[in-house]
Amino acid sequence: MQAPVMVLNTTTKRETGRSAQLGNIAAAKAVADIIRTTLGPRSMLKMLLDPMGGIVMTNDGNCILREVDVSHPAAKSMIELSRAQDEEVGDGTTSVIVLTGETLLLAEPFIVRNVHPTVIVSGFTRALQHSLEVCKRVAVKVDLEDRAQMMSIVQSSIGTKFSARWGAQMIDMALTAVLRVVHEDGGSGQKEVDIKRYVKTEKLPGGELSDCQVLDGVMFNKDVTHAKMRRRIENPRILLLDCPLEYKKGESQTNVEITKEEDWDTLLRMEEEYIENLCAQIVAVRPDIVITEKGVSDLAQHYLLKANITAFRRLRKTDNNRVARACGATIVSRPDEIQESDVGTGCGLFEVKKIGDEYFTFLTQCQDPKACTVLLRGGSKDVLNEIERNLSDAMQVIRNVVFEPLLLPGGGATEMAVGQALARDAASKVEGVQQWPFAAIGKALEVIPRTLAQNCGANVVRVMTQLRAKHTSLDSSTWGIDGATGKLADMKDMGLWEPYNVKVQTLKTSIEAACMILRIDDIVSGMKKGP
Repeated sequence: MQAPVMVLNTTTKRETGRSAQLGNIAAAKAVADIIRTTLGPRSMLKMLLDPMGGIVMTNDGNCILREVDVSHPAAKSMIELSRAQDEEVGDGTTSVIVLTGETLLLAEPFIVRNVHPTVIVSGFTRALQHSLEVCKRVAVKVDLEDRAQMMSIVQSSIGTKFSARWGAQMIDMALTAVLRVVHEDGGSGQKEVDIKRYVKTEKLPGGELSDCQVLDGVMFNKDVTHAKMRRRIENPRILLLDCPLEYKKGESQTNVEITKEEDWDTLLRMEEEYIENLCAQIVAVRPDIVITEKGVSDLAQHYLLKANITAFRRLRKTDNNRVARACGATIVSRPDEIQESDVGTGCGLFEVKKIGDEYFTFLTQCQDPKACTVLLRGGSKDVLNEIERNLSDAMQVIRNVVFEPLLLPGGGATEMAVGQALARDAASKVEGVQQWPFAAIGKALEVIPRTLAQNCGANVVRVMTQLRAKHTSLDSSTWGIDGATGKLADMKDMGLWEPYNVKVQTLKTSIEAACMILRIDDIVSGMKKGP
C-alpha cells in the first residue's frame, strides 16, 4: 500500500470541517464573554497589565481588546472588528463583539445538525437586510440646533463610562468642540467633521476635573525662542512658515575651499546677509508672531526681536495646521512669496503661560475658529486617559448625528423591536431551512437587553418575558431596559436615544463578521519551530 503523501510541513497544525467551525465559534464566544460585563451604565471595569508593566483600567470594549493578547485566529479577527467599529463610528465597540459572539453561538446548533454554512449565511444576510428596513422605520429625525436634545443623545453613550459623574460638563465640552470644527463645503453642501485632525486633546495632570475646558482657539507646548520676546499680545498678526529661518544647508555634504582670509569673511557675510534678507521679507508684512515648523537661527532671532516680533520654532505640522484653521492664516513655504492675505488676524489673544513645570502657548478668543483644543485637567494620568477616551467617544457620537441626523431608541429597545420583527416575519419572508437562521438573528439581538438587565443584577428571565410581551403590542418599539435599575422603561420618556449610524453599523459589522467566521472550514497554523 502506498504511504500517505505529506503536503503540509510536519510542524503545521491543521483543523478542518466541523471541528474548525466549532473551534472558531468557541473562540468568538470566549472573546464576547470577556467584555460582556462592560455593557451599559452598571458596567464593570477591567484592569489590565500591559507588556511594559503599566496598568490600564477601563470599560471601553476596544481598549480592553487592544491590550488582550490572543493566539486563536478567530479571536484575533473579533478584536479587529472592535477596532473597525471604533474607527468607523467611534461607539458600539462592546455591542458589536457581544452581538457577534451571540450570533455565532446560535449558529452552532445548525452546524451540529449538519445544516450547510452557506444556507446559514444566506439566512443571516436576509435577516440583516430586513433588520435595516426595520431600523429605518423606527428611526426618528433630530434637530441639530436643539442643544438639549443633542446632549441627551450623548448622555446615553457617555453615561456608561467613568466620567458619568461629570456628565453634563463632558457632554457640553464634546458638543462645543465638534460643532466648532464642522466645516461646510459651500458649493456641494457636504459637511466635513475632522475631529482627529482639528480637535486636539491636551492632558495636564493637576487641578481638578471641573477645570477642564474647550478653548476658543488652540494651545501647544512651546515657549518663545528668545527670553526677551513678548509673551502676551492682543489681536496679534500671525505668520505661519514651513521653512527654516537659518542659512540654507546644501542638499548633500558641501565642501568649500578657502585660499585667502578675506574669503572666509565673505562667506560669513553672505550667511548674515541671507538671514537679514529673510527677516526683512518677514518684517515687511508686519506680523506680531512668527511660527515655523523648522529651526530659527540666533541671528534670525536677533533681527526678529529688533522688529518686536515673537518667534516659535519646530512646531509640529499637525499643530501648525490647527493654528492655521483657528486664526485664518495660510502656511507659507517660501519667505519671498509672503502676501498680506497669508497673515492670520482671527486670533484675539496670544499669551504664554507656565503650567506646572512647562510653558504652554495659548492662541484664544478666535473669531469663528475651525479648530480647537480641549484642555483636560485631573488628579492623575490614569484618570486623564480614561476621561480622554470617554470624551472621544462622546465627540464621535455627535459627529455621527451631524452626518446622519436620525436617532434610534437606546436601552436595547431597537434590538428588541428588530428581533420581534424578524421572529414575526420569518415564516412569511423566508422559505425552507433558511427560516431558522433568519429567526436566530432575532433571538441573538435579544442579547443586548438581556446583558443590560444582567449587569444590573435584575431577574433576567422575568424582565425579558415582560419586554417580549410589551413588544408584541403595536407602537411599543421604544420600550427597553433602564440600564441603571434593570426595570422596563419607555426610552422616549427617558430621552435615551442613540445615533442611527452607530446602530446600523453595529448590525452590519456583527452579522457580516459572523457570516465570515462561519464560512471558514480549514485552519492551518504554522507551529513555531523549537530552538
